[in-house]
Amino acid sequence: MLSPPKTEVKNRINLVEFENDTIATMTSLNGKTILITGAARRLGRLFALACARAGADIIIHHAHSDEDAKQVRDEIESIGRNAYILASDFGTPDAVSRLISLANDISPLYALVNSAAVFEPLSFNDTTLDDWNRHLNINLTAPFLLSQEFARQTNEGCIVNILDWRALRPAADHFPYTISKAALAAMTKSLAVALAPRITVNGLALGAILPPSDNLSASEKIIENVPAKRWSEAGEVEEALLFLLTCPAYITGEIIHVDGGRHLV
Repeated sequence: MLSPPKTEVKNRINLVEFENDTIATMTSLNGKTILITGAARRLGRLFALACARAGADIIIHHAHSDEDAKQVRDEIESIGRNAYILASDFGTPDAVSRLISLANDISPLYALVNSAAVFEPLSFNDTTLDDWNRHLNINLTAPFLLSQEFARQTNEGCIVNILDWRALRPAADHFPYTISKAALAAMTKSLAVALAPRITVNGLALGAILPPSDNLSASEKIIENVPAKRWSEAGEVEEALLFLLTCPAYITGEIIHVDGGRHLV
């Protein structure tokens, strides 16, 4: 017969002990502060609102989308959570490094979501050095600098890097974007080792998430090679991110694909 459960908090996880068995349960985002880069638009906005609905306070980073960032802030505040805006151009390394300090001055960070990215349909032959540097600066160097500062200033927490199914199945299309995301996937695993046990580091590799609203034929063509034969629903992406932000601390270095199986074919 099971004895009454005894609950304690250990390493960010609620542990419920039943005699010789220990069951790890999800931690809560209530009252925790999360910095989400590129949070003013598209996926970053989706992530910011999902985390706010789960109880988190959000620091909204953007580069040149001030009006969009204000709209996201207003939406978050309308559901009873705190939201703050920080602008930073990731083309400047010093500005990137200062972002964590500015965020921690507002409220001590629990998590960093590296979502900001540049995504351009450039082939190998069409990619200039400026194109190459722009993709690597925003998609790889910025997450590196942010993660480094986060680790220096945070005793324990989590980092989630937003990847792409292409990162683990590189091809010739979107050349500088794909290379930068493949490198970010490798860095995700390296950081998981380097920052353990204080900080978990995981990745979310996305596929067909936000269909183009103005081109139905392009939308249909994109999902031709998706085994699930459809676009993702917003809630599916939100749930995956929330899982990585609240999962047991024993899960680190993982890359979860939310792509309908696209990386398999």
